[in-house]
Amino acid sequence: MEPLLNRIMLYVRDVQATCNFYERHFGFASERHADDRVVELKSANGGAILMAHQAAKSVKTGQVTVKLVFDIKDVESFKEQCMAQGLKFGATHRADGYSFANARDPDGNSISISSRAFAAPGA
Repeated sequence: MEPLLNRIMLYVRDVQATCNFYERHFGFASERHADDRVVELKSANGGAILMAHQAAKSVKTGQVTVKLVFDIKDVESFKEQCMAQGLKFGATHRADGYSFANARDPDGNSISISSRAFAAPGA
């Protein structure tokens, strides 16, 4: 059996604010189960499940050791959509036939939107 990476745990200061952020800007839906401290965020389009868990006071949030990368065909259009909803991405960077832009979630976790998945091989 081969292991599959399907879930990413986010330790956050405000679980509800994090859920609202990923629901509003990336179309995730929250799923809560009674007596479970983890809220699962699932995309209707599939992909990895984000799991929001209340961070202990000792946990430092927003470190740059992990970045969530969302595949987006049209980075500029998505940036405009997010800006209208209050999420500002930084400058769009271009590299090897694709573009990307970066932002942070409410806990300072790095996120990126990238068209890399749609770039022609060897572009």
